[in-house]
Amino acid sequence: MNLPPLIARHRDSLAAWTMVAPALLVTLVFALYPVLDSFWLSLHHIFVGIPSLGRSFIGLENYLNLLRDPVAHQAVFVTLAFVVLSTMLELACGLVIALVIHERFRGRGLVRAAILIPWAIPTVVASQLWRYIFNDQYGVANLLLFGDRVAAYIPWLAYPSIAFGIIVLADVWKTSCFAALLILAGLQVISDDLYDAAKMDGAGLWQRFWHITLPLLKPALLLALLFRTMDAFRVFDLVFVMTQGGPGDATQVLQFYGYQTLFTEGRLGYGSAISVAVFLMILGLSLIYLRAIGSSLLERRRT
Repeated sequence: MNLPPLIARHRDSLAAWTMVAPALLVTLVFALYPVLDSFWLSLHHIFVGIPSLGRSFIGLENYLNLLRDPVAHQAVFVTLAFVVLSTMLELACGLVIALVIHERFRGRGLVRAAILIPWAIPTVVASQLWRYIFNDQYGVANLLLFGDRVAAYIPWLAYPSIAFGIIVLADVWKTSCFAALLILAGLQVISDDLYDAAKMDGAGLWQRFWHITLPLLKPALLLALLFRTMDAFRVFDLVFVMTQGGPGDATQVLQFYGYQTLFTEGRLGYGSAISVAVFLMILGLSLIYLRAIGSSLLERRRT
């Protein structure tokens, strides 16, 4: 039975909403509600350890205090530095790994499975692994560099710049393979005919990469950048296990500062404001990336 176009369209729309309704309900309950509740808590002055003070509404005062907080400023700087360094290195390493495992060679399937091992390891376990590697008493790094000369051992995590670099190194080691997986998916949809035509025109390996591979990989690279930026902004486990934000404030990212404010100091309202600020920063960057991904996909279709 042929239905009028308008009725058929409404029926399809109703069927689509019916199928996505369970997922939307779960998202609203487990994702949107905590965000809204955190925002509501951030508008109050709450001390967990002193319940007699009650819950007084103070509006945006916590956010104004956050803008004036020098410790928060330092945490934002460390967070942004970590995000930029880790995501750029992960994209570069992920691109190299993806290009290697995209080639045909014996045992390629085994290699593809093996490179995902760091990503599959829980972050807490990976953090503990790297903390042991750079331990100043029995770490592998000191053993490889100085052997039995214990007096020459370096307390790696006691130096601010070195500790920050080790945090970045640990994150790059663990998550570059995830970026490689996303980039590999983009490589596999590039037609071999383009490379064959370029070879016939005399294009070399670098020219084929620069003029074919890299432009057509733009959506996949942006998608990997989106996921890795979101994860980098939310980094907590690495800092908590390896350095506790030290030495000083050298590795204190915004998420860890929010944790300390919430659970160590008991300032629930101010800690919620920090969490909401992190959420808004991630949301803003995500919207920018999604717009860029959409533009790159439209450009790819036109070409």
